[in-house]
Amino acid sequence: MTADDSGATPRDMDTEDDAVRDVPVDDPARGWGDTVTGRSEATDQGDENNIAVRLEQLILGADRRYTPFQAARAAGVSMDLAARFWRAMGFADIGQVKALTEADVLALRRLAGLVEAGLLSEAMAVQVARSTGQTTARLADWQIDSFLEGLTEPQDSGLTRTEITYPLVELLLPELEEFLVYVWRRQLAAATGRVVRAQDDAEMVDRRLAVGFADLVGFTRLTRRLEEEELGELVEAFETTCSDLVAAHGGRLIKTLGDEVLFSADDAGIAAEIGLRLIETMTHDETMPELRVGIAFGTVTTRMGDVFGTTVNLASRLTSIAPKDTVLVDEAFAEELGRIGDAPVSEAEAAAAEKAAAEGTGAPPPSYRFALQPMWQRPVRGLGVVEPWLLSRRAAQGTGD
Repeated sequence: MTADDSGATPRDMDTEDDAVRDVPVDDPARGWGDTVTGRSEATDQGDENNIAVRLEQLILGADRRYTPFQAARAAGVSMDLAARFWRAMGFADIGQVKALTEADVLALRRLAGLVEAGLLSEAMAVQVARSTGQTTARLADWQIDSFLEGLTEPQDSGLTRTEITYPLVELLLPELEEFLVYVWRRQLAAATGRVVRAQDDAEMVDRRLAVGFADLVGFTRLTRRLEEEELGELVEAFETTCSDLVAAHGGRLIKTLGDEVLFSADDAGIAAEIGLRLIETMTHDETMPELRVGIAFGTVTTRMGDVFGTTVNLASRLTSIAPKDTVLVDEAFAEELGRIGDAPVSEAEAAAAEKAAAEGTGAPPPSYRFALQPMWQRPVRGLGVVEPWLLSRRAAQGTGD
């Protein structure tokens, strides 16, 4: 590959072999590591700087060897494409600083190889880089803020947090890495199974799903009344409870937004069970404020683990108008519950069938799990007039259900 093919500018080519001195590299949260400093500054920082460098080498498993230009050239890709991949992964532009390792070169080579082999388009490879970067950045932040921070409190031994961090990371790193790969494979298997079960190619992207929002009532007032630590504990408890319930009943947690969670389910009955369980669980927790849930059913576009479309917007609007501690659903969701036999299509017909069965003049009625009550029609901004339905559990019948 020629220098022109690499996409580097003459300035890049002139300076890429010079070790860069006293040039700040973006902070560790952005992925490139700590500040690259000159010798005098490193001396002033002393042991803490040395430990920071050792930690980076431990986590990355290699020393810094390449500038971005050198890494792109070693991987056999243009500088322009390499920069697109790095930005998609969430890494800042760093000029031509020696901050990259063999692993960075290998990652570039793999992504470019998938494109060259025709397995991914260039745009799709960038999407892969972006989705992976966004997900793992949040995971890394959570592990440092919530996990490692608690374990690296100064101990009775008199060691500082900095001195404790290195052996702790050294111990945890291989275990966390193995666990991450295990969970990712499990999630990938589940996602692949859902795609395989799709009825046609179009359904793989635009699918019919139940989408629900659960929202804490009066959260803004709580932020003014509670201390920051108390508020953080409440949000963490809320997100943990929602995550556990959604997963336990077969749904998927799409994302959390502090006082709100977004979930989805392939089956309306599963989504209904999740919505009601959330209300019931939060109602019995005196530390939690009231909750409201809105669920809609319809075509949803999925991208990078998120969901989009009118169905999602409708679920959000239903949540905003739901009374406290209730679940509101849209008409399509109500019809789907009726179609799969989880709720009666007509309460009047269901009551007549139950009466006939009790009098011995009719067959035993179906066993329904849920009840639906039509609510007031009302205009919803951007969606026209909608008719919400109040979802509840159906009272047990004389059949013993």
